[in-house]
Amino acid sequence: MSVAVRRPMSIDEFLAWEERQELRWEFDGFAPVAPTGGTAAHARIPRNIIAALASRLRSSPCEVYTSDLKIRLAQSVRYPDSFVACTPVPGTTTCVTEPAVVFEVLSEGTASTEYYVKNQEYRATPSIQRYVMLEQDFAGATVFARGG
Repeated sequence: MSVAVRRPMSIDEFLAWEERQELRWEFDGFAPVAPTGGTAAHARIPRNIIAALASRLRSSPCEVYTSDLKIRLAQSVRYPDSFVACTPVPGTTTCVTEPAVVFEVLSEGTASTEYYVKNQEYRATPSIQRYVMLEQDFAGATVFARGG
């Protein structure tokens, strides 16, 4: 019996493919990954992050973004729930390459990916100084900070 084995997509192939899609997709380094649906509780948290950080960052070079903008990592492409970038981001940009802080809201369906897969990807990205995972069902956060 023979089985056809597909080669993994490259990031550039994924980005070109995603441009032609109606919906947004993440890229795990091998293939497109469909995003999961959210809850009202989940949606409130990034909204609150934006509200809290927008005014605090007003006089700095940093800006906070929503999940409408993706980040490109070494081997993957992600749409974090919110993130902060401290390098200039032109208005036509769809993919940021140097996020400084990344926020992910945990849900039952995504927690293992957030804790293990994305944590590893974010740790391997030198520009990311903090990775913040927020619980949606109770007051709780796990913060990973880069030393130095």
